Amino acid sequence: MPFITVKILEGKTKEQKREFIKRVTEAAGETMGIPADKVFIFFEDLAPDNYGKHGQLYVDMES
Repeated sequence: MPFITVKILEGKTKEQKREFIKRVTEAAGETMGIPADKVFIFFEDLAPDNYGKHGQLYVDMES
């Protein structure tokens, strides 16, 4: 029974998350040979001021 955590910057829609969950569940089921009801997916929405890369806060970086 896999528990999959996805860390993503906040702002994705519920529909985007639904589609992601559907596809990842299908992929996990097919590759691991497990039923869909045994796949758990968790989203951790990250605020842009709680994430950094290249030595900078994400909110301070140019888009």
